[in-house]
Amino acid sequence: MFGDMMGMMGKLKETQKKVEETKQRLNTILIDEKSSDSTIKITITANRTIKNIEIDESLLKDKEQLEDYLVITLNKAIERATQVNETELAAAAKDGLPNIPGLDSMFK
Repeated sequence: MFGDMMGMMGKLKETQKKVEETKQRLNTILIDEKSSDSTIKITITANRTIKNIEIDESLLKDKEQLEDYLVITLNKAIERATQVNETELAAAAKDGLPNIPGLDSMFK
């Protein structure tokens, strides 16, 4: 019984290390999103850190439109980054966890 517990604890530590490594790797995954007319382009990491925003000069004349485009485009970029983030972290955690009945349903 103790051997099983020690093995499980080792597996959990290994999983924790994989998850931390995955979090670091997600900082290097860049996601590009743009507005429907390409006047705003946003680059964000899979950890949801904004790296770059490009704004076409035509939007600088209309503050309200610029604000609307920024909100919409940023939200789309964050949504995509969150999907990548959650998928990658769930895969890292699932791969390293011990086979516990019912645990699979938590990562679907």
